[in-house]
Amino acid sequence: MSKRSLRDHGLRIGELDAGPGNAITDVPGVTVGQVTVWRDEPTVARTGVTAILPGPVETLLKKPVPAGTAVLNGAGELTGSIEIREWGILETPVYLTSTHAVGRVMDGAVAVAVAADPAVGVDNVVIPVVGECDDSWLNDARVVQVELDDVAKAVAEAGTSVEEGAVGAGTGMTCLGYKSGIGTSSRLVPELGCTVGVLALTNFGGSRELRIDGVPVGRMLASAEGRPKEAGSCIVVVATDAALTPAQLERVARRAGLGLARTGSVAYHGSGEIFVAFATTDARSVADAEIDPLFPATVDATEEAVVNSLWAAEDVTGRKGRVVKALPHDDVLELLEQAQRLPGRGR
Repeated sequence: MSKRSLRDHGLRIGELDAGPGNAITDVPGVTVGQVTVWRDEPTVARTGVTAILPGPVETLLKKPVPAGTAVLNGAGELTGSIEIREWGILETPVYLTSTHAVGRVMDGAVAVAVAADPAVGVDNVVIPVVGECDDSWLNDARVVQVELDDVAKAVAEAGTSVEEGAVGAGTGMTCLGYKSGIGTSSRLVPELGCTVGVLALTNFGGSRELRIDGVPVGRMLASAEGRPKEAGSCIVVVATDAALTPAQLERVARRAGLGLARTGSVAYHGSGEIFVAFATTDARSVADAEIDPLFPATVDATEEAVVNSLWAAEDVTGRKGRVVKALPHDDVLELLEQAQRLPGRGR
């Protein structure tokens, strides 16, 4: 049962095809780098950094990409989102990490920018974009476990292969009662000749709320012993090579909330569902009347990214000996097969 995703078992969410890697990096030019911080002494660290690069750092500084943000529930943080809303641009990678590490990652991101362009801090300044989720159930968040060099390493090692599950910023995260973390997916949009890619940092919901392709598997599985609070957070990053305006990208980003809802999210009071979308191309602009095909692509890819974050994660023991179990693969496959969601599954 070690197949990478439920797609490998025959699950198909939505009607659109995924890109070749079924990842946000199927969007040309996008890369992802991750550093996992895992240690038991002197304090328990189950955390890390994930960096999503729309392009090389030095290129972004000189030629930012169009971007937009949206918020479903705002009990969280995405630094730089005010500038994105005001100017409609993204001029740094999008960094993801633990809540209390946001400041440290911003410092590291500034150092990355200064190293890439000597004009930073002299002729201009940058406001790095950093999103967070609370991993303190498994990670000792009283200590900032991430170091400045971890940020630079995540950027330096960014590539097109994206590891999922308990890795990078997702190392200590829990979603819908089970171990989760980083998940990614993509969709091809033939009407516009473009790709939509999504990367999600998942940390929300209770086990009974979990749905996979409409099947309420959370109610059918034995109760999971995850984080006791159902509120949490989810940061969703959407990338596309469709030429969109910032206003259009805000609309695309907002659709990520529909993908979360399909998996069981109801955006509780204490949860932070925050989304950012960016475009990587300067090609012909897409008219508002032509934008519809991007919406189901975003919703489907977001839903699958959440599912992939769960499917790829393994059991993790964290601080105070707390254990968050992985999604039980065999039981989930049986439920999905009964619901006729796995037509091509071999035995």
